[in-house]
Amino acid sequence: MYEFMARLQASALGHAMRESGVWTYGIVNLVHILGVASLFGAVLILDLRLLGLWDNITLPAVSKPTVRVAATGFVIAVVSGACLLATKATEYVDNPFLYIKLSAIGLALLNVAGLSCLPAWKQHRNRDLSSRERAMLAMFGGISLVCWLTAISAGRMIGYW
Repeated sequence: MYEFMARLQASALGHAMRESGVWTYGIVNLVHILGVASLFGAVLILDLRLLGLWDNITLPAVSKPTVRVAATGFVIAVVSGACLLATKATEYVDNPFLYIKLSAIGLALLNVAGLSCLPAWKQHRNRDLSSRERAMLAMFGGISLVCWLTAISAGRMIGYW
């Protein structure tokens, strides 16, 4: 892992982040926060709906915009996060919160992949779901919340290690 982090830090991205001044880092950090906020805000609304809140609003009405916002927020967070990490990547090699964060994100993405494969998710825009199907979607929504809250919490703790 140290070799990868050293290469990232020594890359053109790492140099650009370190050499372009404090404002660049601050702006990239702000963009990262906005990406994470967009991602988690959308995920929170969708997952709470999957868990049964706001059942007077149809799932398709919630899922269509939230999935788009979450995906956009995720891309922004990943790109800006890579920039932040490249600034001083080798300092994070022994930081356990980085590994917790990355693992939680990986599990969250596996959860998204699993949800996407469910027949209930594929059909939720075309028909009413059975109580069993809604329970399955709720389980995925709960797992998603745990994963993303873990990733955000661990990400925040990285700076305090």
